Amino acid sequence: MSKTTGRFLLIGLPILIIAGFVALFVILGATQPRPERETPVPRPAAVFVAEAVQSPVRLMVSTQGEVSPVTQIGLVAQVSGRIAYVNPSFTQGGFFEEGEVLVRLEDEDYRLAVIRAEALVTQRRQALIREEAEARLAAEEWRAIGDGDASALTLREPQLADARAQLAGAEASLREARLALARTRITAPFNGRVREKLADLGQYVGPGARIGEIFSTDTAQVRLPFTDSELGRAGIPVAFRADSFETAPAITLGASLGGAWREWEGRIVRTDSSIDPQTRTLYAIAEVADPFGAAAEAAGAPLAMGLFVEAQVPGRALDSAITLPRSALRGADQVLVATPDGTLSVRTVQIVESRPERLVVSSGVEAGEYVVTSPLRGASDGMRVRALDGNGEPIFPDSEGAETPGANGDPQTTGTDTAASVASAD
Repeated sequence: MSKTTGRFLLIGLPILIIAGFVALFVILGATQPRPERETPVPRPAAVFVAEAVQSPVRLMVSTQGEVSPVTQIGLVAQVSGRIAYVNPSFTQGGFFEEGEVLVRLEDEDYRLAVIRAEALVTQRRQALIREEAEARLAAEEWRAIGDGDASALTLREPQLADARAQLAGAEASLREARLALARTRITAPFNGRVREKLADLGQYVGPGARIGEIFSTDTAQVRLPFTDSELGRAGIPVAFRADSFETAPAITLGASLGGAWREWEGRIVRTDSSIDPQTRTLYAIAEVADPFGAAAEAAGAPLAMGLFVEAQVPGRALDSAITLPRSALRGADQVLVATPDGTLSVRTVQIVESRPERLVVSSGVEAGEYVVTSPLRGASDGMRVRALDGNGEPIFPDSEGAETPGANGDPQTTGTDTAASVASAD
């Protein structure tokens, strides 16, 4: 064997062997059948649903307002003087009763004025008596010696009229003096409480000086704003006035007070005279009788002035309406309906009432249909879903794409489920 032949065997033979193996693998790969590629099918999204119920419904309207007194006035001095007495109840937050003296001014000067006026009345009355006597004597003398009709001056008629006028003026001065004396006592015109005290013992006040501010505790009121649609649900006319407090529509006012939720019964007695130009709402005035007495006992706390309350106003009664859970609402006016064939239907509904616990609609959903109440991202018409009740049991067991819920009853999406995922509600 030559040297050239040996070199060929050392180098070429391994190359030939490797090339043969490569050719063999290529031939085997080309002759074997290729497996078919399967396109993954998205699994249906499992969602919780609730049934749309048709039943009679009493609509409710929720609104808010601030409690204020029906009657609130400022105490003003009508005469001048130094404050000589202040009722212990005349202090900020103090209670008082109708007719109770709250403040008294020094009245000595006014008593003296009354005495002088009484003396003047006595003088004028005596002068009138003398003039009447002289007029009678003049008339008798004329009848005795006179001829014809006597003149008014002869009969002393002008003097008699003047005496009567002088007496009337003196009596008016006496009434004025007594009135000024009575005004040194500032009394409460109603049962109420003191909101503000502006003057105190020893202070000199003049006519028109403010002494304090008080309000009546007989009745409290709350101004409640209503939109046009809320007025329609509540059934309140725009120009409404109740015939009486007893026949006025009853409402419930609630607020957190003293660490507990309190409720008071009120009644809507009238609506405001005009629509608010800023908010385009109409205010209805609700009143609560005896907010510091009987109403306070019923609620466990008085209805304090300035308290911000929530009002629940019963509205119109509907013989038949569709009621859904509030969590079924998506956006402003849409709900998702799970159909028996395992697909999703996006519906636009006409909302009659939306409250935290329920949704009342007049169209868009039929009774007996199932609306989605759990979060669902990327919802669209025709999307495959699996409807589950509150216990995690399938609503439509025969629908395609059924899957098994988790051990705790929660919807499960596994494998290639890419159609939906958890998102924020609404």
